[in-house]
Amino acid sequence: MMKAVAIITIFCCFVCTITSCKKEGFITSGDALLRTSTDTLHYDTVFTTIGSVTQSFKIFNPNDKKLNLSSIQLMGGNTSFFKINVDGIVGTTFSNIEINANDSIYVFAMVTINPNANQLPFVVQDSIKIDYNGNTRFVQLDALGQNARFLRDKRVTSDTTWNNNLPFVILGSLTVDAGKTLTIEKGTKVYFHADAPMIVRGSLNAIGEKNDSTRIQFTGDRLDEYYRDFPGSWPGIYFTETSINNSMKYCIVKNAYQGVIAQNPSTNSVEKLKLNECIFDNIYDVAVGASNSSVSATNCLISNCGYNIFFTAGGNYTINYCTVASYGNNYLQHKNAVLNVSNIVNATTTNSLTANISNSIFYGEGGLVEDEIVLNKQGNTPFVVTFNNVLYKMKSNDPAAANFTGNKLKNIAPNFDSIDNGLRYYNFRLKPISEAINKGNNIGTLIDLDGNNRVVGLPDLGCFEKQ
Repeated sequence: MMKAVAIITIFCCFVCTITSCKKEGFITSGDALLRTSTDTLHYDTVFTTIGSVTQSFKIFNPNDKKLNLSSIQLMGGNTSFFKINVDGIVGTTFSNIEINANDSIYVFAMVTINPNANQLPFVVQDSIKIDYNGNTRFVQLDALGQNARFLRDKRVTSDTTWNNNLPFVILGSLTVDAGKTLTIEKGTKVYFHADAPMIVRGSLNAIGEKNDSTRIQFTGDRLDEYYRDFPGSWPGIYFTETSINNSMKYCIVKNAYQGVIAQNPSTNSVEKLKLNECIFDNIYDVAVGASNSSVSATNCLISNCGYNIFFTAGGNYTINYCTVASYGNNYLQHKNAVLNVSNIVNATTTNSLTANISNSIFYGEGGLVEDEIVLNKQGNTPFVVTFNNVLYKMKSNDPAAANFTGNKLKNIAPNFDSIDNGLRYYNFRLKPISEAINKGNNIGTLIDLDGNNRVVGLPDLGCFEKQ
């Protein structure tokens, strides 16, 4: 009896093995199904000589049998700007690739574009051909290339002017020596690698104009999707103790770890850093910061940053017609007040501090912050912070060290034009119903951040004048 049971068991195993083998056989019909997770891999602006991010797609076998891909081929071959990797193997042509039933494989692709004589962006293209069972499928590859001037560990050792013929890509670092001036012309774009700070020991003169094409832009060099909006993608701009006479107008600084940081007082009678009609956005840490220094900011938008404004260890500061706002989103949580002012150097030392703030907005939502203004005063050194015509969010009592004059719009929503955290779309212009309209006073500023005229009578609060 036991012998019969054993024979039956062996027979059943044999039948199962045969059945299994039959199921695992290859499907050879021309009607076999094949799917790819995309039909195109698109790479946004890729700077010449610098490789792109690696992208991938999947090839799916939805059949109940194995599928043999007779070939996967990069059509441009060895001359292609693109490189591919099929399931961990690098090459241009791959033969007899098996995909198990209801399984998939990965194909990885990246692009490196050689420079040419073009100053304008140009498109490079290729395709990946997939052959199976007499069928052919293609996945298209395209990338927008851009020539640039590449500077690695660059030192500006004499007065230098950069024009806007080609963008600049900074690798390693960019340093302006003491006593030297770097002038950046309107419309110039400067892209920084992840390890590349800009250190100004001398002077920076970056003067753009109001149109989008003529503003000067400082940002990271990763322009592919996801990374192009990633905060902290490059270190930032630092003005050291020897730096003087710095001016930035119609500049955009975005996606940095820190925006602009001014260290120590100016060695002459002019403020160390003058900011006019500038935008600071999506900065991971401090956007506009200073340590016992001197900064003036007029018509500036400072939005969605870890610390929008952070002045510490004393100094002299002027803020006019600025919109300073943060909304918590998937990239940056709103965890800190948008304005932080302190005279503290260390546990035993303070410096004098003066800050004059006029016609500005300090507001935030989407986080745990209830007080958007924090003044931290210690010791007996002079500490004078004056607010003249401001809209601000402050659930606590006003700071004892603050002097408020003119219109004080406390805990009143500014009614910005459009705020969409899901889409990360922010338009900080004012709606017609905004309480910030006509609540300022005329202090001689004739335009707003858009370059539009301010009204002669009562101007609006913030960097945008309602037209």
